[in-house]
Amino acid sequence: MIIAVDAAGGDFYPANPIEGGLLALTENPDLQIIFVGPESMVRDELSKHTYDEQRVHVQDAPEIIGMEDSPSSAVKNKRNSSITIGIGMHKAGKCHAFVSAGNTGALLAASIFILGKLEGVSRPTIAAYYPTLKGFRLLVDAGANLELKPEMAVQFAKMAQVYSQAIMGIESPKVGLMNVGEEDEKGTENTKEIHSALKSLEGFIGNVEGRDIFPAKADVFITDGMVGNILLKFGESIPDALFKMVHSAFSQVQLDEKEIKNVQTVLKTALNPFNYENVGGLPFLGVNGVSIVGHGGSSALAIKNMIKAAVDCVESDINGKIVASLN
Repeated sequence: MIIAVDAAGGDFYPANPIEGGLLALTENPDLQIIFVGPESMVRDELSKHTYDEQRVHVQDAPEIIGMEDSPSSAVKNKRNSSITIGIGMHKAGKCHAFVSAGNTGALLAASIFILGKLEGVSRPTIAAYYPTLKGFRLLVDAGANLELKPEMAVQFAKMAQVYSQAIMGIESPKVGLMNVGEEDEKGTENTKEIHSALKSLEGFIGNVEGRDIFPAKADVFITDGMVGNILLKFGESIPDALFKMVHSAFSQVQLDEKEIKNVQTVLKTALNPFNYENVGGLPFLGVNGVSIVGHGGSSALAIKNMIKAAVDCVESDINGKIVASLN
């Protein structure tokens, strides 16, 4: 299993991508890593670590796509970037997957432009793990498609169901359409059309509301990329906000040091499901390959788990299952 890692992606490159890649090697004896990025930078960082040189490779990619770069123009103008070269290597069969914590838009553009779409897929999508009281569930779309059409919604739901079953181990995943009410007639005209299109989908339970996410009324929550991304970023803000609120309350409630420490431990444990490091990243569902995107602030642990996600997608033949579900 050969996974290419974007060594110039994310807020903390090259340190975190390289450390994460080396961590992945310690857990999977059959894994090889190709670090893609400016060669001198990558080798300088690798020199700080001890590793099996037979399982680590470096692919020079002198250009870097920053978080502020325009996705489409960056892919066209920076053909020697870690993203375009890494995706190109995957297309050429030199690796089984590519993972990056870099510019999401650029990675999506490169994945669609270079890898192409799976047979029968109209538009690829970004899914996101969302913590619930029953564990992680999927939120789709999480930012790739700001507008959602009925035929897209059906495909997104089917692809997310396949991923939920094959990777997350959820049997018979239920699909809910995010809306302003549970009644069939609620929402915009477009939302009503989407609801009508989803009715024939096995596992569709109808409209769901924001309050239905944490109780996991559905396993796959379908929405457009704008609402999905807002929900995702709001969820990411919850742990830090709660920690600040609790710490502020310490000054109002008289607790000794041991009691404060216990409260902090309980709070940290309770909020651990919100920690993106535990899942690392997700693939762009619908592209003809395995392209995994992670959080820009990904730690080494998150990178390691991104690589694990890539291996799981390859070994489970997630794309073959998606194509079969659409035919």
